[in-house]
Amino acid sequence: MNKKKVSFDNERLILVDENDSVIGYDTKANCHKGEGILHRAFSIFILNSRGELLIQKRSNKKLLWPNYWSNSCCSHPRESETMEQAIKRRLYEELGLENELEFVFKFKYHVKYKDIGSEREICYVYIGYNNDLPVVNKNEISEYK
Repeated sequence: MNKKKVSFDNERLILVDENDSVIGYDTKANCHKGEGILHRAFSIFILNSRGELLIQKRSNKKLLWPNYWSNSCCSHPRESETMEQAIKRRLYEELGLENELEFVFKFKYHVKYKDIGSEREICYVYIGYNNDLPVVNKNEISEYK
């Protein structure tokens, strides 16, 4: 199983305004402190040919929502990446999967996690289909169903 660390507090994320226009860059750590800073993110849902959704349990090493069940894969594009590059990179890093993804919609949200930090994101949602079993990165995922 993949044990490579793929997520870093100092990776620079894309800051956006309410209209999703790029206004700058900041570290992932800063983007998630306190009430959070609005930044781009993505969420991927992978279904198999039976219509079953691949879900993951977030690693207990995660700062926000450790050990919570979640979608198939989610993360952020980095400063030098397009969204297309980011979704393919992260799907492979977390689950060892490579497949086509279709953009569905985007939405803005803000939610706090205890007194630790927040997600304040414009989140792009993608869907894909794959019958392969994932090869999970244990730094990111503790279990999957």
